[in-house]
Amino acid sequence: MDQTEDEKKKFEELKASFEPLCKLIKEVLGDKVEKVLVGSRLDESPCVLVTGEYGWSANMERIMKAQALRDAQMSTYMISKKTMEINPYHAIITELRKKSDKDKSDKTVKDLIWLLFETSLLTSGFNLEEPQHFANRIHRMIKLGLSIEDDKMDEEMPNLVQENKEAPKEGSEKPASEDKNRMEDVDWFY
Repeated sequence: MDQTEDEKKKFEELKASFEPLCKLIKEVLGDKVEKVLVGSRLDESPCVLVTGEYGWSANMERIMKAQALRDAQMSTYMISKKTMEINPYHAIITELRKKSDKDKSDKTVKDLIWLLFETSLLTSGFNLEEPQHFANRIHRMIKLGLSIEDDKMDEEMPNLVQENKEAPKEGSEKPASEDKNRMEDVDWFY
């Protein structure tokens, strides 16, 4: 769509205001992305990953990783260089910019950057290299959303685990349904 001179000027000013956030995202992600840009084509997503013109697409990368006789040098050479485009109009990105302006070393900001990157990987069709780290970040964000402190969980967990490890007294058999519930409690904590 053609833009007027005023619209182009406003967008350039907007890009300039998001430049520190772009630099921070690049610092946090390191070599996972080639560059971070402010995009103008995004509508609903906070960010997207775009591959280079001559790199592999997400599907081709997945196919080549699955090959039995693949060459390790070729796959590192051809793995797509990803460019992250952020949407300056999205509420998540604007709030992330505000938080990062206050404190660039905030662990929550870094976790949010990684979550945005990993969710962009998933929505773009790429595979996660370390799904356990992704799951841990999600769990920390859920705890944050539920206002659960890590110290509180650490204090409660040993007590509940200790309760579950108590052996039944001799002569007092517990019904099978009660044993099943105890097992579910133990599974929940591990």
